[in-house]
Amino acid sequence: MESAKSFTAQNKKKGTVINLEQGKIPPQAVDLEEAVIGAMMIDKKGVDDVIDILHADVFYKPAHQFIYLAIHKLFENSEPIDLLTVSNQLRKDEKLDAVGGDFYLINLSQKVSSAAHIEFHARIILQKYIQRRLISISSEIITNSYDETIDVFDLLDDAETKLFDITQGNLKKSSEAAENLVSQALKKIEEISNQEGMSGVPTGFTKLDALTSGWQPSDLIILAARPGMGKTAFVMSMAKNMAIDFNIPVAIFSLEMSSVQLITRMISSETGISSEKLRKGNLETYEWEALNVKVKNLSNAPVFIDDTPSLAVFDLRAKARRLVSQHGVRMVIIDYLQLMTAGSNTKSSGNREQEISTISRNLKALAKELSIPVVALSQLSRAVETRGGSKRPLLSDLRESGAIEQDADIVSFIYRPEYYGLTEWDDDERTPCDGQAEFIVAKHRNGGLDNIRMKFEGRLAKFSDLETDFGSEFQSSMNQDISPSNFASTSDAFGDMDNDDGVPF
Repeated sequence: MESAKSFTAQNKKKGTVINLEQGKIPPQAVDLEEAVIGAMMIDKKGVDDVIDILHADVFYKPAHQFIYLAIHKLFENSEPIDLLTVSNQLRKDEKLDAVGGDFYLINLSQKVSSAAHIEFHARIILQKYIQRRLISISSEIITNSYDETIDVFDLLDDAETKLFDITQGNLKKSSEAAENLVSQALKKIEEISNQEGMSGVPTGFTKLDALTSGWQPSDLIILAARPGMGKTAFVMSMAKNMAIDFNIPVAIFSLEMSSVQLITRMISSETGISSEKLRKGNLETYEWEALNVKVKNLSNAPVFIDDTPSLAVFDLRAKARRLVSQHGVRMVIIDYLQLMTAGSNTKSSGNREQEISTISRNLKALAKELSIPVVALSQLSRAVETRGGSKRPLLSDLRESGAIEQDADIVSFIYRPEYYGLTEWDDDERTPCDGQAEFIVAKHRNGGLDNIRMKFEGRLAKFSDLETDFGSEFQSSMNQDISPSNFASTSDAFGDMDNDDGVPF
């Protein structure tokens, strides 16, 4: 036992840490570390090839960490990198003796003759580092799992955070040649041509899909409006269209309403029975029959709702990744952005605007990482209410942060003139605006802008195309006498869908 301790101490002095207590040596590639550092000191190309792949911590031997830090400083200062400059930088850092002096640097430079295969060697070093980190994290998780004072959900979050940090910090995407990118673009164009121009996730709203070709992968879409305009109603109508009509898995993160309230709203929209009657259970016999028939479509719909309050942006990213990997979710909806938090681990000076900026930036990163569209609802400032005229929202009305506008690929608004007591649209025709809403695309990074009018049924909190009503069943029932043999009576089917304040969401 004494000899084992002596052996460990001797190797620590040399800068190599060997774990003999458990009888295993951590994954390492010291010979490749020597080759990589030696190549960086004799060939500038070697530095260019691996400087964005490696960082000091990936080296197993502490001496190599010090040398790499010296090389990195020289690179940042645009200074020459060779045996003499590295030695001089280590001397400035007071680390030259710690790495073994000039003699060790000379030995490293003599171990290689060129920077050939340096990138391949660097990636092996990175793999060994990731293995060591996984071992360390796993050991820490096991230790903490025996600690009864740690909340199990905090333990899960902490474990997922550390594992995600490994991915984010080490698996970096390299640039691609134009030849490969052109080939990918042509292939995508061919696929789109076979899908009649629908390259993204269809919303079920004809004019909106024609403008956007569906919500595009990796896009962040901001949908903003004043309270009561119908933000939640719109995304729930959209989610129902996606899940039921197109069988597209959708994830909804609701920070405002409970999951049961949201699914009740979808049931009301799908069946035509008011949510008030559904809440009270005051249904006629034929309504019960209609409910049992219509709800089957919704029961089989791939809709996933998470109503965790005050959700942190990191927790959202973790949950979204699981939903995408486990259920193939192709769309994420967040209701709404201002109720999210940046997380307790985020450094913040208490400035809410900076926190919202962090959240919007992370939502855009999430959309790119998962290659799916992310729709986030947002509140507008009260400036809309104080403005005269039609009170049509503007980009400057986005609440709390201009970063939302900057990060978003699409910024859209919902505007209902009748909310402000107006009876006509502010156009040349002065057409009536009763039961109508306008979906305003105010920013579209990859397409055109437009104001799209839609039908809005407040009592069902449902949006639909203006030209088509709620379907042939409802259209026929509204144009003739309603009897219990029909789906539902007009007065019952379109009951109150307002919230507790009498205003639709």
